[in-house]
Amino acid sequence: MQNKKFKIIKKFGPSVLKVKIPSSVIKKLNKHIDEVVKNKSKSNRLNYGENLVGDVTQEFKLEKQIMKSTGWEKFIKLSAKKWLEIETDKKIKKFNIINSWVVRQFKNEYNPTHWHGGHIAGAGFLKVPRNLGKHVQQKRNKEYRGGNLQLIHGSRMFLSHSTLNIKPVVGDFYFFPNYLMHSVFPFKNSLEERRSISFNAKIDQDIYNVYG
Repeated sequence: MQNKKFKIIKKFGPSVLKVKIPSSVIKKLNKHIDEVVKNKSKSNRLNYGENLVGDVTQEFKLEKQIMKSTGWEKFIKLSAKKWLEIETDKKIKKFNIINSWVVRQFKNEYNPTHWHGGHIAGAGFLKVPRNLGKHVQQKRNKEYRGGNLQLIHGSRMFLSHSTLNIKPVVGDFYFFPNYLMHSVFPFKNSLEERRSISFNAKIDQDIYNVYG
């Protein structure tokens, strides 16, 4: 058989964008979050746990002025617009961030399978424990997934994967369509915090509505 150049095309299923949050934005966000954690009245005022499904220590929303002053809003808009314009070949004219929030997760806590509102969503990492644990049993051929973000779509079939397992790395951020189901696994063997950040947004309705 002759050697020929070939290209594997994997274009089916939802598009997912991976980008890096600028270090300056991470620093400003973490500084603000640490201040909120220390301020009980502010933590209570910004509490967002009632609106979310996670079984975690703390979840609180980011106020609009904080999203602006930290550069978080700018990062989301620029990254998302570029991704969507490449994928749709259309100019994004409307981009409205519905909400953005922080999740403070500690050992044995988790976020069950869920999806988001709006049109597009995202999740990424601001702090990650140095040790997320290991398998209880000896599993040489199985990857330990403690603390992982798992994106879920479709069914496991021949030549088709239904999940994407993402190991948390500080600064990594993932954009995906709102309907893409996902969950976060619990971790162990660490007292350190796994700190993540998420958002929901709406874009031009005529672009989102592929059925016209």
